[in-house]
Amino acid sequence: MPGTLPAGHDPAVRSRNRRVPVLDHVVTTADGDCPVTLHLPDEGSGPWPAVILYPDAGGTRETMRAMADRLAATGDGYAVLLPDVYYRTPGWAPFDLATVFTEDEERGRLMGMVKSVTAAHYRTDVDAYLDFLSAASEVSGDAVGTTGYCMGGRASLIVAPHRPDRIAATASFHGGGLASAEDPDSPHLRAGEIRSTVYVAGATDDGSFDDAARDRLEQALSAAGVTHTIETYPAAHGFAVPDNPTFDEDAAARHWAALETLYAEALPRA
Repeated sequence: MPGTLPAGHDPAVRSRNRRVPVLDHVVTTADGDCPVTLHLPDEGSGPWPAVILYPDAGGTRETMRAMADRLAATGDGYAVLLPDVYYRTPGWAPFDLATVFTEDEERGRLMGMVKSVTAAHYRTDVDAYLDFLSAASEVSGDAVGTTGYCMGGRASLIVAPHRPDRIAATASFHGGGLASAEDPDSPHLRAGEIRSTVYVAGATDDGSFDDAARDRLEQALSAAGVTHTIETYPAAHGFAVPDNPTFDEDAAARHWAALETLYAEALPRA
């Protein structure tokens, strides 16, 4: 059954060298076994509201795990699920974000990985993630938040209309392809099905979410009556992720504050 653990799977706790407790799990999806980590607050006994964190094009790595740690410890705490979105490519080699866009071969490999995860994949995967979170003793309530970066920002907006019954808060940071006129899977086309509160932060230097796309998304969300905020940070694409060459400390701090406010307002606590 999608969302369940393989028989006999015993999650390991990895917290000795981390700021917060982390549980290793495998979530069974429609396409196979997806490794995930569940990051928990280091204070309190829980359970906590759940948030799904979608990584950027670099995929799950230490930087993303550190970001999940920080999100788990934000405010009154969250149970943060970080999936390996590239699990359909077993054994994929990590990327060096400092050089990947200057090396043609690595850039090509990265783009291939990004394209390997389709909108349909995000939808079927989130069904399994939500089933998993429903069964997790560390998680409270049915309402779930999402956040994502770069391609993960698009994923966050793709799953919102797919599961309006569960997703209550949706965030996207320097996400691309959010409102494409040419893409039949562009998230803005299903704005009428979104029931979550939406926060989108683009960047002044980001061709993947230009003024035309921003206006298109704004119009779609407004017409659908979606509670939303769209902002443009004075930064470049990748501003929120520390191992990205375009990381911007001020913009990253602003993004953390925005997430704390969004989830405090939109994610109920038991």
